[in-house]
Amino acid sequence: MDQISTGLLFALLALMIIISAYFSSSETGMMTLNRYKLRHLASQGHKGAQRVEKLLSRTDRLLGLILIGNNLVNIIASAIATIIGMRLYGDAGVAIATAVLTIVILVFAEVTPKTVAALHPEKISYASSILLNILMKLLYPLVWFVNGITNGFLFILGVKKNNDSTSNINSEELRTIVNEAGSLIPRRHQDMLLSILDLENVTVEDLMIPRNEIAAINVNDDWKSIVRQLSHSAHGRIVLYRDNIDEVVGMLRVREAYRLMMDKNDFSKENLLRAADEVYFIPEGTPLNIQLLKFQRNKERIGLIVDEYGDIQGLITVEDILEEIVGEFTTSIAPTLAEEITQQKDGSLLIEGSANIRDLNKSLNWQLPTDGPRTLNGFILEHLEYIPEEKVKVDINGHKMEIIDVSGNMIKLVKVLPTHSSTEIDTETNTEQEIQSPSTNN
Repeated sequence: MDQISTGLLFALLALMIIISAYFSSSETGMMTLNRYKLRHLASQGHKGAQRVEKLLSRTDRLLGLILIGNNLVNIIASAIATIIGMRLYGDAGVAIATAVLTIVILVFAEVTPKTVAALHPEKISYASSILLNILMKLLYPLVWFVNGITNGFLFILGVKKNNDSTSNINSEELRTIVNEAGSLIPRRHQDMLLSILDLENVTVEDLMIPRNEIAAINVNDDWKSIVRQLSHSAHGRIVLYRDNIDEVVGMLRVREAYRLMMDKNDFSKENLLRAADEVYFIPEGTPLNIQLLKFQRNKERIGLIVDEYGDIQGLITVEDILEEIVGEFTTSIAPTLAEEITQQKDGSLLIEGSANIRDLNKSLNWQLPTDGPRTLNGFILEHLEYIPEEKVKVDINGHKMEIIDVSGNMIKLVKVLPTHSSTEIDTETNTEQEIQSPSTNN
Protein backbone atom coordinates (compact mmCIF):
# COMPACT_ATOMS: atom_id res chain seq x y z
CA MET A 1 0.00 0.00 0.00
CA ASP A 2 2.96 2.36 0.63
CA GLN A 3 3.73 2.39 -3.09
CA ILE A 4 0.15 3.51 -3.99
CA SER A 5 -0.27 7.26 -4.16
CA THR A 6 -2.77 9.05 -1.96
CA GLY A 7 -4.61 10.32 -5.06
CA LEU A 8 -5.09 6.76 -6.31
CA LEU A 9 -6.35 5.71 -2.86
CA PHE A 10 -8.94 8.49 -2.98
CA ALA A 11 -10.02 7.26 -6.41
CA LEU A 12 -10.31 3.68 -5.14
CA LEU A 13 -12.27 4.90 -2.12
CA ALA A 14 -14.71 6.78 -4.37
CA LEU A 15 -15.10 3.66 -6.53
CA MET A 16 -15.89 1.52 -3.46
CA ILE A 17 -18.55 4.04 -2.36
CA ILE A 18 -20.12 3.98 -5.85
CA ILE A 19 -20.19 0.18 -5.85
CA SER A 20 -21.67 0.19 -2.33
CA ALA A 21 -24.36 2.59 -3.54
CA TYR A 22 -25.10 0.22 -6.42
CA PHE A 23 -25.62 -2.75 -4.10
CA SER A 24 -27.72 -0.68 -1.66
CA SER A 25 -30.01 0.65 -4.40
CA SER A 26 -30.31 -2.82 -5.94
CA GLU A 27 -31.39 -4.34 -2.63
CA THR A 28 -34.05 -1.69 -1.98
CA GLY A 29 -35.28 -1.69 -5.58
CA MET A 30 -35.62 -5.47 -5.69
CA MET A 31 -37.41 -5.69 -2.34
CA THR A 32 -39.88 -2.84 -2.99
CA LEU A 33 -41.03 -3.97 -6.42
CA ASN A 34 -44.72 -4.61 -6.94
CA ARG A 35 -44.61 -8.40 -7.38
CA TYR A 36 -47.96 -8.54 -9.18
CA LYS A 37 -46.99 -5.85 -11.67
CA LEU A 38 -43.63 -7.63 -12.09
CA ARG A 39 -45.34 -10.94 -12.80
CA HIS A 40 -47.66 -9.27 -15.30
CA LEU A 41 -44.78 -7.60 -17.18
CA ALA A 42 -42.78 -10.84 -17.18
CA SER A 43 -45.74 -12.71 -18.68
CA GLN A 44 -45.94 -10.01 -21.37
CA GLY A 45 -42.32 -10.70 -22.37
CA HIS A 46 -40.56 -7.78 -20.65
CA LYS A 47 -36.89 -8.83 -20.54
CA GLY A 48 -35.99 -6.78 -17.46
CA ALA A 49 -38.99 -8.09 -15.55
CA GLN A 50 -38.11 -11.66 -16.51
CA ARG A 51 -34.53 -11.22 -15.24
CA VAL A 52 -35.72 -9.73 -11.95
CA GLU A 53 -38.40 -12.40 -11.47
CA LYS A 54 -35.75 -15.10 -11.95
CA LEU A 55 -33.50 -13.47 -9.33
CA LEU A 56 -36.39 -13.07 -6.90
CA SER A 57 -37.37 -16.72 -7.27
CA ARG A 58 -34.64 -17.38 -4.70
CA THR A 59 -34.69 -14.31 -2.50
CA ASP A 60 -32.17 -15.79 -0.05
CA ARG A 61 -29.56 -16.19 -2.78
CA LEU A 62 -30.20 -12.70 -4.15
CA LEU A 63 -29.85 -11.10 -0.72
CA GLY A 64 -26.76 -13.20 -0.06
CA LEU A 65 -25.11 -11.93 -3.25
CA ILE A 66 -26.01 -8.30 -2.58
CA LEU A 67 -24.89 -8.38 1.05
CA ILE A 68 -21.63 -10.17 0.21
CA GLY A 69 -20.80 -7.51 -2.36
CA ASN A 70 -21.95 -4.60 -0.18
CA ASN A 71 -20.08 -5.71 2.92
CA LEU A 72 -16.95 -6.53 0.91
CA VAL A 73 -16.69 -3.07 -0.69
CA ASN A 74 -17.52 -1.35 2.63
CA ILE A 75 -14.72 -3.21 4.40
CA ILE A 76 -12.30 -2.35 1.59
CA ALA A 77 -13.44 1.29 1.74
CA SER A 78 -12.87 1.31 5.50
CA ALA A 79 -9.32 -0.04 5.08
CA ILE A 80 -8.51 2.50 2.37
CA ALA A 81 -9.95 5.37 4.43
CA THR A 82 -7.84 4.31 7.43
CA ILE A 83 -4.65 4.35 5.33
CA ILE A 84 -5.50 7.79 3.92
CA GLY A 85 -6.28 9.13 7.41
CA MET A 86 -3.00 7.88 8.87
CA ARG A 87 -1.03 9.39 5.95
CA LEU A 88 -2.64 12.77 6.40
CA TYR A 89 -3.11 13.04 10.18
CA GLY A 90 -1.06 10.26 11.77
CA ASP A 91 -2.63 8.18 14.53
CA ALA A 92 -5.50 10.68 14.89
CA GLY A 93 -6.35 9.99 11.26
CA VAL A 94 -7.93 6.63 12.21
CA ALA A 95 -10.69 8.34 14.21
CA ILE A 96 -11.08 11.09 11.63
CA ALA A 97 -11.32 8.57 8.76
CA THR A 98 -13.89 6.50 10.68
CA ALA A 99 -16.12 9.50 11.38
CA VAL A 100 -15.90 10.95 7.87
CA LEU A 101 -16.35 7.59 6.13
CA THR A 102 -19.41 6.79 8.27
CA ILE A 103 -21.10 10.02 7.17
CA VAL A 104 -20.07 9.57 3.54
CA ILE A 105 -21.35 5.98 3.40
CA LEU A 106 -24.63 6.89 5.13
CA VAL A 107 -25.33 9.77 2.78
CA PHE A 108 -23.92 8.58 -0.55
CA ALA A 109 -23.98 4.77 -0.24
CA GLU A 110 -27.07 4.13 1.87
CA VAL A 111 -29.74 6.82 2.36
CA THR A 112 -29.54 8.55 -1.04
CA PRO A 113 -29.38 5.46 -3.30
CA LYS A 114 -32.00 3.61 -1.25
CA THR A 115 -34.37 6.58 -1.37
CA VAL A 116 -33.97 6.86 -5.14
CA ALA A 117 -34.53 3.09 -5.50
CA ALA A 118 -37.65 3.21 -3.33
CA LEU A 119 -39.07 5.97 -5.54
CA HIS A 120 -38.15 4.26 -8.82
CA PRO A 121 -37.85 0.52 -8.07
CA GLU A 122 -38.58 -0.64 -11.64
CA LYS A 123 -35.88 1.46 -13.29
CA ILE A 124 -33.25 0.54 -10.70
CA SER A 125 -34.11 -3.16 -10.56
CA TYR A 126 -34.36 -3.79 -14.30
CA ALA A 127 -31.01 -2.09 -14.94
CA SER A 128 -29.12 -3.63 -12.00
CA SER A 129 -30.44 -7.13 -12.78
CA ILE A 130 -28.05 -7.33 -15.76
CA LEU A 131 -24.92 -7.06 -13.58
CA LEU A 132 -26.46 -9.05 -10.72
CA ASN A 133 -27.09 -11.99 -13.07
CA ILE A 134 -23.40 -11.95 -14.07
CA LEU A 135 -22.22 -11.67 -10.46
CA MET A 136 -24.55 -14.50 -9.42
CA LYS A 137 -22.86 -16.83 -11.91
CA LEU A 138 -19.33 -15.71 -10.92
CA LEU A 139 -19.85 -15.77 -7.16
CA TYR A 140 -22.33 -18.65 -6.99
CA PRO A 141 -20.00 -20.97 -4.99
CA LEU A 142 -19.46 -18.26 -2.37
CA VAL A 143 -23.17 -17.40 -2.28
CA TRP A 144 -24.07 -21.09 -1.94
CA PHE A 145 -21.57 -21.50 0.91
CA VAL A 146 -22.80 -18.47 2.83
CA ASN A 147 -26.48 -19.44 2.35
CA GLY A 148 -25.72 -22.97 3.51
CA ILE A 149 -24.27 -21.67 6.78
CA THR A 150 -27.17 -19.21 7.18
CA ASN A 151 -29.85 -21.84 6.50
CA GLY A 152 -28.20 -24.21 8.94
CA PHE A 153 -28.21 -21.55 11.63
CA LEU A 154 -31.87 -20.80 10.91
CA PHE A 155 -32.65 -24.51 11.22
CA ILE A 156 -31.01 -24.59 14.67
CA LEU A 157 -33.15 -21.60 15.71
CA GLY A 158 -36.27 -23.40 14.48
CA VAL A 159 -36.99 -20.92 11.67
CA LYS A 160 -38.55 -22.58 8.62
CA LYS A 161 -37.47 -21.17 5.27
CA ASN A 162 -40.07 -20.89 2.55
CA ASN A 163 -38.71 -20.72 -0.98
CA ASP A 164 -42.11 -19.90 -2.46
CA SER A 165 -41.87 -16.36 -3.76
CA THR A 166 -45.59 -16.10 -4.44
CA SER A 167 -47.22 -13.56 -2.14
CA ASN A 168 -50.74 -14.75 -1.42
CA ILE A 169 -53.24 -12.15 -0.25
CA ASN A 170 -56.58 -12.55 1.48
CA SER A 171 -59.83 -10.83 0.60
CA GLU A 172 -59.29 -7.98 3.07
CA GLU A 173 -55.86 -7.23 1.62
CA LEU A 174 -57.33 -7.34 -1.88
CA ARG A 175 -60.03 -4.94 -0.72
CA THR A 176 -57.32 -2.51 0.43
CA ILE A 177 -55.56 -2.79 -2.94
CA VAL A 178 -58.79 -1.99 -4.78
CA ASN A 179 -59.53 0.98 -2.51
CA GLU A 180 -56.05 2.38 -3.02
CA ALA A 181 -56.14 1.97 -6.80
CA GLY A 182 -57.39 5.54 -7.09
CA SER A 183 -57.84 6.82 -10.63
CA LEU A 184 -56.21 3.68 -12.06
CA ILE A 185 -59.57 1.91 -11.69
CA PRO A 186 -62.84 3.88 -12.19
CA ARG A 187 -64.89 4.27 -9.02
CA ARG A 188 -67.76 2.33 -10.57
CA HIS A 189 -65.47 -0.62 -11.28
CA GLN A 190 -63.98 -0.42 -7.79
CA ASP A 191 -67.49 -0.68 -6.31
CA MET A 192 -68.20 -3.74 -8.45
CA LEU A 193 -64.98 -5.45 -7.37
CA LEU A 194 -65.70 -4.71 -3.72
CA SER A 195 -69.24 -6.02 -4.14
CA ILE A 196 -67.85 -9.31 -5.46
CA LEU A 197 -65.62 -9.57 -2.37
CA ASP A 198 -68.68 -8.92 -0.19
CA LEU A 199 -70.69 -11.80 -1.68
CA GLU A 200 -69.21 -14.31 0.75
CA ASN A 201 -70.38 -12.17 3.69
CA VAL A 202 -73.98 -11.85 2.45
CA THR A 203 -76.55 -14.65 2.50
CA VAL A 204 -79.56 -15.26 0.28
CA GLU A 205 -81.91 -14.03 3.03
CA ASP A 206 -80.39 -10.55 2.76
CA LEU A 207 -81.57 -10.19 -0.84
CA MET A 208 -84.62 -12.44 -1.02
CA ILE A 209 -88.13 -11.30 -1.78
CA PRO A 210 -90.09 -12.11 1.43
CA ARG A 211 -92.73 -14.84 1.17
CA ASN A 212 -95.57 -12.34 1.59
CA GLU A 213 -94.38 -10.48 -1.54
CA ILE A 214 -93.84 -13.53 -3.77
CA ALA A 215 -95.95 -13.51 -6.94
CA ALA A 216 -97.89 -16.75 -6.54
CA ILE A 217 -101.14 -18.33 -7.62
CA ASN A 218 -103.24 -20.80 -5.68
CA VAL A 219 -104.13 -23.49 -8.20
CA ASN A 220 -107.19 -24.37 -6.10
CA ASP A 221 -108.72 -20.96 -6.86
CA ASP A 222 -111.47 -20.76 -9.45
CA TRP A 223 -110.29 -20.77 -13.05
CA LYS A 224 -111.34 -17.18 -13.78
CA SER A 225 -109.29 -15.89 -10.87
CA ILE A 226 -106.24 -17.82 -12.10
CA VAL A 227 -106.62 -16.45 -15.63
CA ARG A 228 -107.04 -12.90 -14.30
CA GLN A 229 -103.86 -13.20 -12.20
CA LEU A 230 -101.92 -14.56 -15.16
CA SER A 231 -103.14 -11.79 -17.44
CA HIS A 232 -102.12 -9.05 -15.03
CA SER A 233 -98.82 -10.55 -13.91
CA ALA A 234 -95.80 -8.23 -14.13
CA HIS A 235 -93.35 -11.10 -13.56
CA GLY A 236 -91.74 -13.59 -15.88
CA ARG A 237 -92.34 -16.53 -13.55
CA ILE A 238 -95.04 -17.28 -11.01
CA VAL A 239 -95.06 -19.75 -8.15
CA LEU A 240 -97.93 -22.23 -8.20
CA TYR A 241 -99.14 -23.67 -4.88
CA ARG A 242 -102.08 -25.45 -3.30
CA ASP A 243 -103.89 -23.48 -0.58
CA ASN A 244 -100.65 -22.66 1.31
CA ILE A 245 -97.50 -21.26 -0.29
CA ASP A 246 -95.48 -23.90 1.56
CA GLU A 247 -97.26 -26.45 -0.65
CA VAL A 248 -95.51 -25.42 -3.86
CA VAL A 249 -96.31 -27.46 -6.96
CA GLY A 250 -94.24 -25.70 -9.61
CA MET A 251 -92.74 -22.57 -11.12
CA LEU A 252 -94.68 -21.37 -14.16
CA ARG A 253 -93.17 -19.33 -16.98
CA VAL A 254 -95.77 -16.70 -17.84
CA ARG A 255 -94.86 -16.82 -21.53
CA GLU A 256 -95.66 -20.54 -21.48
CA ALA A 257 -99.06 -19.71 -20.01
CA TYR A 258 -99.61 -17.15 -22.80
CA ARG A 259 -98.73 -19.83 -25.36
CA LEU A 260 -101.40 -22.09 -23.86
CA MET A 261 -103.88 -19.21 -23.94
CA MET A 262 -103.48 -19.00 -27.70
CA ASP A 263 -104.93 -22.49 -27.99
CA LYS A 264 -108.27 -22.59 -26.23
CA ASN A 265 -108.31 -26.38 -26.27
CA ASP A 266 -105.00 -26.68 -24.40
CA PHE A 267 -105.66 -23.90 -21.89
CA SER A 268 -106.74 -25.73 -18.77
CA LYS A 269 -105.64 -26.06 -15.17
CA GLU A 270 -104.18 -29.52 -15.82
CA ASN A 271 -102.07 -28.33 -18.76
CA LEU A 272 -100.98 -25.29 -16.76
CA LEU A 273 -99.67 -27.55 -14.01
CA ARG A 274 -98.04 -29.80 -16.60
CA ALA A 275 -96.25 -26.82 -18.15
CA ALA A 276 -94.81 -25.66 -14.81
CA ASP A 277 -91.13 -26.30 -14.11
CA GLU A 278 -89.80 -28.13 -11.12
CA VAL A 279 -89.07 -25.82 -8.20
CA TYR A 280 -85.45 -25.17 -7.26
CA PHE A 281 -85.04 -24.92 -3.47
CA ILE A 282 -82.23 -23.08 -1.66
CA PRO A 283 -81.32 -23.63 2.01
CA GLU A 284 -81.37 -20.49 4.11
CA GLY A 285 -77.98 -19.16 5.13
CA THR A 286 -76.36 -19.90 1.75
CA PRO A 287 -73.72 -17.22 0.93
CA LEU A 288 -74.30 -15.32 -2.30
CA ASN A 289 -71.01 -16.38 -3.88
CA ILE A 290 -71.92 -20.05 -3.36
CA GLN A 291 -75.46 -19.56 -4.64
CA LEU A 292 -74.28 -17.75 -7.76
CA LEU A 293 -72.09 -20.75 -8.61
CA LYS A 294 -74.98 -23.13 -7.89
CA PHE A 295 -77.27 -21.16 -10.20
CA GLN A 296 -74.66 -21.47 -12.92
CA ARG A 297 -73.94 -25.14 -12.29
CA ASN A 298 -77.61 -26.15 -12.16
CA LYS A 299 -78.59 -23.81 -15.02
CA GLU A 300 -81.24 -22.18 -12.83
CA ARG A 301 -82.25 -18.52 -12.60
CA ILE A 302 -84.68 -18.52 -9.71
CA GLY A 303 -85.12 -20.41 -6.47
CA LEU A 304 -87.23 -20.56 -3.31
CA ILE A 305 -85.44 -20.22 0.03
CA VAL A 306 -86.52 -22.71 2.70
CA ASP A 307 -85.70 -22.95 6.39
CA GLU A 308 -84.72 -26.06 8.35
CA TYR A 309 -88.37 -27.13 8.52
CA GLY A 310 -88.91 -26.83 4.77
CA ASP A 311 -91.11 -23.73 5.03
CA ILE A 312 -90.79 -21.11 2.30
CA GLN A 313 -88.96 -17.99 3.49
CA GLY A 314 -88.59 -16.07 0.26
CA LEU A 315 -87.52 -16.04 -3.36
CA ILE A 316 -84.26 -15.03 -5.01
CA THR A 317 -83.15 -14.80 -8.63
CA VAL A 318 -79.77 -14.69 -10.31
CA GLU A 319 -80.58 -11.09 -11.29
CA ASP A 320 -80.82 -10.18 -7.59
CA ILE A 321 -77.26 -11.39 -7.05
CA LEU A 322 -75.99 -9.66 -10.18
CA GLU A 323 -77.61 -6.43 -9.02
CA GLU A 324 -75.70 -6.75 -5.78
CA ILE A 325 -72.52 -6.60 -7.88
CA VAL A 326 -73.29 -4.12 -10.67
CA GLY A 327 -76.16 -2.14 -9.15
CA GLU A 328 -79.86 -2.15 -9.88
CA PHE A 329 -81.04 -2.75 -13.43
CA THR A 330 -83.27 -0.12 -14.99
CA THR A 331 -85.62 -2.91 -16.10
CA SER A 332 -86.28 -4.06 -12.54
CA ILE A 333 -89.95 -4.09 -11.60
CA ALA A 334 -89.28 -3.95 -7.88
CA PRO A 335 -88.95 -0.42 -6.40
CA THR A 336 -85.40 0.88 -6.16
CA LEU A 337 -84.03 2.35 -2.96
CA ALA A 338 -84.23 5.82 -4.49
CA GLU A 339 -87.97 5.27 -4.99
CA GLU A 340 -88.36 4.23 -1.35
CA ILE A 341 -86.71 7.43 -0.08
CA THR A 342 -88.10 10.94 -0.49
CA GLN A 343 -86.08 13.92 0.64
CA GLN A 344 -87.98 16.81 2.18
CA LYS A 345 -87.25 20.54 1.97
CA ASP A 346 -86.10 20.61 5.59
CA GLY A 347 -83.42 17.99 4.85
CA SER A 348 -85.31 15.10 6.45
CA LEU A 349 -85.92 11.80 4.67
CA LEU A 350 -89.17 9.90 4.28
CA ILE A 351 -88.24 6.22 4.07
CA GLU A 352 -90.58 3.30 3.51
CA GLY A 353 -90.49 0.66 6.20
CA SER A 354 -89.73 -2.04 3.63
CA ALA A 355 -86.40 -0.42 2.72
CA ASN A 356 -83.48 -2.83 3.07
CA ILE A 357 -81.01 -2.07 5.88
CA ARG A 358 -77.96 -3.03 3.81
CA ASP A 359 -79.07 -0.76 0.97
CA LEU A 360 -79.60 2.11 3.40
CA ASN A 361 -76.11 1.63 4.82
CA LYS A 362 -74.54 1.63 1.37
CA SER A 363 -76.47 4.55 -0.08
CA LEU A 364 -76.70 6.82 2.98
CA ASN A 365 -73.36 5.83 4.54
CA TRP A 366 -75.11 4.62 7.70
CA GLN A 367 -73.75 2.03 10.09
CA LEU A 368 -76.91 0.15 11.10
CA PRO A 369 -76.31 -3.48 12.15
CA THR A 370 -77.04 -6.03 9.43
CA ASP A 371 -76.95 -9.18 11.54
CA GLY A 372 -80.58 -8.79 12.63
CA PRO A 373 -83.73 -7.66 10.79
CA ARG A 374 -83.31 -6.92 7.09
CA THR A 375 -85.80 -4.05 6.76
CA LEU A 376 -86.16 -0.69 8.47
CA ASN A 377 -89.54 -1.80 9.80
CA GLY A 378 -88.06 -4.89 11.46
CA PHE A 379 -85.10 -2.91 12.76
CA ILE A 380 -87.30 -0.35 14.55
CA LEU A 381 -89.67 -3.02 15.89
CA GLU A 382 -86.75 -4.98 17.32
CA HIS A 383 -85.45 -1.84 18.99
CA LEU A 384 -88.82 -0.82 20.47
CA GLU A 385 -89.99 -4.38 21.23
CA TYR A 386 -93.57 -3.33 20.48
CA ILE A 387 -95.61 -2.05 17.53
CA PRO A 388 -95.63 1.74 17.88
CA GLU A 389 -98.35 4.20 17.07
CA GLU A 390 -97.96 7.05 14.63
CA LYS A 391 -95.97 10.16 15.68
CA VAL A 392 -93.76 8.11 18.02
CA LYS A 393 -90.17 9.36 17.94
CA VAL A 394 -87.12 7.17 18.50
CA ASP A 395 -83.36 7.69 18.48
CA ILE A 396 -81.50 4.65 17.14
CA ASN A 397 -77.76 4.58 16.49
CA GLY A 398 -77.66 8.37 16.36
CA HIS A 399 -80.56 8.61 13.87
CA LYS A 400 -83.63 10.50 15.06
CA MET A 401 -86.72 8.89 13.54
CA GLU A 402 -90.44 9.61 13.65
CA ILE A 403 -93.05 6.97 12.82
CA ILE A 404 -95.36 8.46 10.18
CA ASP A 405 -97.56 5.57 9.09
CA VAL A 406 -98.39 2.24 10.77
CA SER A 407 -100.82 -0.26 9.26
CA GLY A 408 -101.24 -4.01 9.18
CA ASN A 409 -98.94 -4.37 12.23
CA MET A 410 -96.13 -2.90 10.13
CA ILE A 411 -94.37 0.43 10.03
CA LYS A 412 -95.06 1.71 6.52
CA LEU A 413 -93.33 5.10 6.58
CA VAL A 414 -90.58 6.63 8.72
CA LYS A 415 -89.29 10.19 8.81
CA VAL A 416 -85.56 10.46 9.52
CA LEU A 417 -84.67 13.89 10.84
CA PRO A 418 -81.62 15.62 9.32
CA THR A 419 -78.20 15.37 10.98
CA HIS A 420 -74.89 17.12 10.39
CA SER A 421 -73.83 14.34 7.99
CA SER A 422 -77.08 14.01 6.02
CA THR A 423 -76.90 12.45 2.59
CA GLU A 424 -79.12 12.29 -0.43
CA ILE A 425 -79.69 9.54 -2.97
CA ASP A 426 -78.51 9.82 -6.54
CA THR A 427 -81.52 8.36 -8.31
CA GLU A 428 -79.49 7.17 -11.30
CA THR A 429 -76.37 5.69 -9.75
CA ASN A 430 -77.50 5.09 -6.14
CA THR A 431 -74.30 6.74 -4.91
CA GLU A 432 -74.25 9.02 -1.90
CA GLN A 433 -73.73 12.76 -2.30
CA GLU A 434 -73.15 15.38 0.37
CA ILE A 435 -76.15 17.68 0.88
CA GLN A 436 -75.03 21.25 0.35
CA SER A 437 -78.12 22.96 1.72
CA PRO A 438 -81.14 21.89 3.82
CA SER A 439 -83.38 23.22 1.08
CA THR A 440 -82.04 20.84 -1.58
CA ASN A 441 -84.68 18.58 -3.13
CA ASN A 442 -84.40 15.30 -5.00
